[in-house]
Amino acid sequence: MRVTKPGITAAPEDTTITLGGQLVPARTGESVAAALTAAGHYALRRTRRTGERGVFCGMGVCSECAVQIDGDPGRLACMEKVVPGLDIEPNPPARRLDASSRVTVPADGPLEERLRTDVLVVGAGPAGLRAALAAAAAGAVTTVVDERSEAGGQYFKQPAGPLALALDERELDPQYRAGRELLREVRESGVQLLSSTRLWGGASPNELYAASGERRYVLQCAALVLATGAFERGVPFPGWTLPGVMTTGAAQTLLRSYLVAAGARVLVAGNGPLNFQVAAELAAAGVKVVALAEAAPLLRPANALHLARMAAAAPRSSTEGLSYLRALVQARVPVLPRSAVVEVEGAGRAEVATVARLGPGGRPVRRRLRRFEVDAVCLGLGFVPSSELARALGCQHRLDERTGALVVVRDRYGRTSVDGVWVVGDGGGIGGAQVAQAMGTLAGTDAARSVGRATDGDLVERRHQAETLLDRSLRFQRSLWQLYACSPLVDQLATPDTVICRCEEVTWAELESAAEPWLAAAGSLKRATRAGMGKCQGRYCSAVLMALAARQSGEPVGPYSGFVPQAPVAPARALVIAAPAGTGTAQRT
Repeated sequence: MRVTKPGITAAPEDTTITLGGQLVPARTGESVAAALTAAGHYALRRTRRTGERGVFCGMGVCSECAVQIDGDPGRLACMEKVVPGLDIEPNPPARRLDASSRVTVPADGPLEERLRTDVLVVGAGPAGLRAALAAAAAGAVTTVVDERSEAGGQYFKQPAGPLALALDERELDPQYRAGRELLREVRESGVQLLSSTRLWGGASPNELYAASGERRYVLQCAALVLATGAFERGVPFPGWTLPGVMTTGAAQTLLRSYLVAAGARVLVAGNGPLNFQVAAELAAAGVKVVALAEAAPLLRPANALHLARMAAAAPRSSTEGLSYLRALVQARVPVLPRSAVVEVEGAGRAEVATVARLGPGGRPVRRRLRRFEVDAVCLGLGFVPSSELARALGCQHRLDERTGALVVVRDRYGRTSVDGVWVVGDGGGIGGAQVAQAMGTLAGTDAARSVGRATDGDLVERRHQAETLLDRSLRFQRSLWQLYACSPLVDQLATPDTVICRCEEVTWAELESAAEPWLAAAGSLKRATRAGMGKCQGRYCSAVLMALAARQSGEPVGPYSGFVPQAPVAPARALVIAAPAGTGTAQRT
């Protein structure tokens, strides 16, 4: 449903699109996913075995929202913008290749542009924008590549341009305002921004490859700053693939960028502060938030100490966090500690969600169940760094014991084990927006210095401010995650029929039957079952495969337990990235 937010005068529905021949009102410039969700259409693609799927990650990672637009299949509804008259059909199940699948390569291939820059930044979220701004301020020619159409990343997402007839910045919330100010600074700094451009691989840290529509790029740089962000963890349970079940990040994008609520009745569940923010924002927008289930035991006596330390390290962030809790209390939203969604049911979409109390080790206590009628379920169970490119380039990684995810080995400036490569923000390890911005500034100045565009003397004050912010933010994060500490959920909620690999529809029973001792590795399970071979490239199932393999082998999960990253590190059209270059090839410095 469509909602309002303070300070934003939204454009009216000015056009229509069709879904399966049915007219759907829409706003020009919003995402196709937003238009369809606002109209109550949740099912977007069909699978071979298990039914229909809808928006899940909301950021172009999972490919669950694939639709057919004007006859072109495989387009992601969360990334495609509405233009008048779009004809949309649910994406059909993938078909096996045969003689009819042959593709004719056009005589004149895609346009190719070679671009040289001092500092190349991958990602236009808080870390990437700060790195680019710092590098440009130090005198470096700086280019930012980002796969989204709007800069800002997940944290600083703004109302999509054409949707806001007017903005009153005095009424906007602090997160909107901070993002708008940062984007202004970047635009005025002379940084070159390549939006809607997906970086899919590279020959070395000094030559990388990207694609945008029918154009491709060869990007050459002297210094590379990776600010690739993170995606939300997938925790399988019965019904988690139903349309209407999505991540809290997807729900927040719908709300903050497009003024669309995930539903009229929403359950929010998971672990961490983002869930409290999203639940509070949904409630403020008029959504009935039926409950917020939090996996951590929030009422521990030790939490008073953690709260005090958070307040000392970052008073403003602590005040914002408490304001979300106060908003939930005022809206009479039940907050259920030490609880998780264990099942979602419905006829083709989410209709009923079951919440259970969690016992030792994150195991659900089945005798303590609560059921809620819902339109949507929003899941936020932590984040996984998008480190595929850093791994492909050879940057050293280690296992984060708290999250179970691989994180980049880096210093406080973002320097990695590979010369000329910096990794900043959540793409190297989850630390939140303030840590990301501080590290971005330090990495940007350091990258500019490394290419001879600045001296240490020019950067003293900027470094000092960033290091102070970094230290305070790291202290805040340590206490924050002690507050939210709980047993990480991986596969404790799955049943034999639960789909583990969303792309290839591999169930828990199929994985278990293949997990013989001689197949006790994630890669072996992948080859035996196809789990991890889909478009998301194992991002949402690899944690389960690694855990299962570790139990079979007796070897703990480590830095080499997962899948080996290789190009393309993100889905890309073969005709764009592999066909001979067209006659419009250009070179730019």
